[in-house]
Amino acid sequence: MGRVSYLFILIFVFYGVTLYGQERKIIQFSGLITSVGGELPVPFVTVTNKSYNNTAYAADNEGFFSFVAHVGDTIRFTSVGFEPVDYVIPHTASDKLTAKINMKSLVIELPAVMPFPWASIEEFNMAFLALDVSDDDASRIRRNLSPEALAALSRVVPRSAEEIQTFNSMQRHINMTNRNVNQRFANPLLSPFAWGSFINSIVKGDYSRKRLQY
Repeated sequence: MGRVSYLFILIFVFYGVTLYGQERKIIQFSGLITSVGGELPVPFVTVTNKSYNNTAYAADNEGFFSFVAHVGDTIRFTSVGFEPVDYVIPHTASDKLTAKINMKSLVIELPAVMPFPWASIEEFNMAFLALDVSDDDASRIRRNLSPEALAALSRVVPRSAEEIQTFNSMQRHINMTNRNVNQRFANPLLSPFAWGSFINSIVKGDYSRKRLQY
């Protein structure tokens, strides 16, 4: 019986050591963290090993992480705006394990708030009773489209891209027209005034008298 007892003790110790060695197997745990649905990387996620003194790591800006862990460890992934994710490293993992972690975006619905420009219901009642509702729609339209109202709006409302382009095109057209007119009248052969003066000189005989003097 003593030998049998020792044999059972040795088998139990050997099994316990083997099981403990399997549970504490060290691996290189790496992976990529993406968002659910969008498949976009989640940057700077906090990665915490809950089974090993809450050792914390951080993923990079592309959602990639890599650190040393043990098989059976529980790894928690947390980030602002996402639901936490727990991942247990399987015992069947080899020396290196690569995993893809999907994190779901956390949507928080805030209660609806109705803002009012009055501090109390009494001030609202006073403002409501003081409203001037005598004008009809046509009167308000004429008042809003009056030259004074449109001029006031033009001083504060910036021009659109279409208006700026139209204004620039008109300015270029005016400048080109003025340039052509100036060039046309600068040439005496194209000036009607120069031709009129020349014809009058011929009619009066100025050129003939000048030739006789020479």
